[in-house]
Amino acid sequence: MTISAVVFDWAGTMLDHGSRAPMGAFVKVFADFQVTITVAEARGPMGMPKLDHIKALLKHPDIAARWARAHGQAPTDDDANRIFDVFVPLNAAVVTDYADLIPGILDVHADLRGRGIKIGSTTGYTRDIMDRVLPLTTAAGLATDNLICAGDMPLGRPTPMMMYKCFLDLAVWPAASVVKVDDTEVGIAEGVNAGCWTVGVALSGNAAGVSRDELAALSEAEVSQLRTKATRQLARAGAHYVIDSVAGLMSVVDAIEGRLLRGERP
Repeated sequence: MTISAVVFDWAGTMLDHGSRAPMGAFVKVFADFQVTITVAEARGPMGMPKLDHIKALLKHPDIAARWARAHGQAPTDDDANRIFDVFVPLNAAVVTDYADLIPGILDVHADLRGRGIKIGSTTGYTRDIMDRVLPLTTAAGLATDNLICAGDMPLGRPTPMMMYKCFLDLAVWPAASVVKVDDTEVGIAEGVNAGCWTVGVALSGNAAGVSRDELAALSEAEVSQLRTKATRQLARAGAHYVIDSVAGLMSVVDAIEGRLLRGERP
């Protein structure tokens, strides 16, 4: 058995170093509802479909208490839906400002295609948000063989449903021949629950939460701290491998292919 497909996440994995686009939108939309949240709090459920992300934030004890003080009662699913209705256009308005590709992704895609490996993708973004992103990434030379967005399936991450749809779209099987690459814990769990090999990206994604320029300005010790923190998070979620960014993926692909040829499975 060899690798048949690699399925990538988008923000923090293929584009938007630090997964920064949703953060300001989350902070602002909660402020619009008279509740203050921090960027660190907003990052907690990152990778989930955005409605589920909002519901998770509202269940956070501190945020729920702030909501109750502001509104006189605990937050409800109806409140989450109202926030979501404001959040989506807000996120869509800023997402194109954070569409720069992660360095190395085009070379990795070219290498994968050269080996006959299909390229899939899943995202916590809704399709209307991705409709704003795709023209920019396509113009930059990035194209995947499919795209499954939050809301396309009955359940999103961390369930394997979006991955199952990738199997169908790409006509690949078994799950052990597929690799999932993601920067979030729920995205890694998505791959684990689907029975795939999983690769976490530590420094380009949500766990580190820094732009390329911010990362470059850090000392070696500070970068090492970020790497260690992110690696622990992703490994706890089930990542079989953790790399700094997609630029380091091909050596992992080689390692997984070697394990497959020896009969190993995720």
